[in-house]
Amino acid sequence: MTLKEEFQTRNFSIYGQWLGILSMILCFALGLSNIISSIFSLNIVIIAFSVVAMVFSFVILFVEVPLLLRICPTSSSFDAAIRKISTNYMRAGAYGVMALVLWLSCISTRTSLIAAAVFLTLTGACYGLAGAKGQAFVGSKTLGGQGVAQMIV
Repeated sequence: MTLKEEFQTRNFSIYGQWLGILSMILCFALGLSNIISSIFSLNIVIIAFSVVAMVFSFVILFVEVPLLLRICPTSSSFDAAIRKISTNYMRAGAYGVMALVLWLSCISTRTSLIAAAVFLTLTGACYGLAGAKGQAFVGSKTLGGQGVAQMIV
C-alpha cells in the first residue's frame, strides 16, 4: 500500500501517526532553538520546557516508529512503557498530556513551543477521533508498521 493509498483509507490513526512525526520534528527543532535563545536571557522556565519538548520528541519517535524498539538497545522497562501506548485512546491520552505540558509553557512566556503544542493537540485529536469512530489502529508501512518489524527479526 502506497502512502497515497494509506491516506485515502480515511483512518484517523494514519493521520495521527503522520501528525505525530511532524510533532516530533517540531518538538525537537523548537526545543533546541528555544534552549539556544533562552540561554542568553537565562530564562530557566523556558529552558526547562524546551528540554521537556526535546524529550517528548524521542518518546514520540519510539511510539510512532515501532521498528526502532527492535533495532535500538533500550531497557525492557522502557520498551514495556512504550508498548502500553498502542491503542488509539492511549495514544490520544499520551499526546493530550504532552500537549498540555507544552501549553503550560505559555504561562511564563509565549514562545514558538506553541506550534509544537498545537500539533500535539491535533495529533491527539486524530487518535481520539479514530478511537471514537471505532477504527482499529493501523500503522503506516512507511514508518515500520504492518509486519515490517517482523521481517527484520
